[in-house]
Amino acid sequence: MNCKLLRIITGEEVVAEVLEETDDTITVQNGLVVLPQQNSVGFMPWATVINKEKPEIVVNRNHIVYVAEVQEEVALQYDKMFGSKLDLPAQKKLIL
Repeated sequence: MNCKLLRIITGEEVVAEVLEETDDTITVQNGLVVLPQQNSVGFMPWATVINKEKPEIVVNRNHIVYVAEVQEEVALQYDKMFGSKLDLPAQKKLIL
């Protein structure tokens, strides 16, 4: 799954699955707005009243400030919500 962060000119940061990119547009689905909280972030659905049968949203690049990769933990959580539905174990970290 190609999960990325889009910063929209309105100030919203949206985590979404990128389906297609052209010179002028980016097509996404399953967008979540990032909600900063005191020591973490939360998420809420973006574009809540779109047709669930056609969930793709085409965003004009003129409305996007930047596109970035998300942190691995965010990508894993996103995939758990929208992707394979597999409950993947947390990645172990070696402490030296």
